[in-house]
Amino acid sequence: MGRPAAFLDRDGVVNIDHGYVYRWEDFSLVPGAVDAMRRLQASGYALVIVTNQSGIARGYYDETALQGLHETLREHLAEQGVTLAAIEYCPHLPGATLARYALDCDCRKPAPGMILRAAQALRLDLAGSLLFGDKPSDIEAGRRAGVGRCVLLATNGEPGGQAVDYRNLPQALDALGIAPLAHPG
Repeated sequence: MGRPAAFLDRDGVVNIDHGYVYRWEDFSLVPGAVDAMRRLQASGYALVIVTNQSGIARGYYDETALQGLHETLREHLAEQGVTLAAIEYCPHLPGATLARYALDCDCRKPAPGMILRAAQALRLDLAGSLLFGDKPSDIEAGRRAGVGRCVLLATNGEPGGQAVDYRNLPQALDALGIAPLAHPG
């Protein structure tokens, strides 16, 4: 059996969802997200971001721009002691502006394709894994993939109109018993 993962939706869970974020200068992390990722990593979870990126299919930005943002995110997190095992994204959208992305795929959440692809590539234990998302489609994708525990968070860590399991990632980790890191001092 493989290593468990913490699957993290990107927009709204890791970073503030400003809508179609693809440039580093527009990217801001949700408060507490980096520390929460450190906690998950220290507890033995491989960190995997799984994100729908329909802005590509809509023609707002291209895959090269998104990959550049993700590379900068990896570097920024690495400087803070966080290693991402993978970033999986789906550029598709049925009926999209750009025909090459206008398809009903197996990776756009709520489909489980991104999760399953990462699980196979990294030999992950899905039953022992966690998923954190801010939309019901995130949770459905996790359940369809066989992820052991799927947690619905408030978007951007702020209360909204939907019933959520926890307000933010740190609160969820506290409730799940994933210990805070000891800080020297």
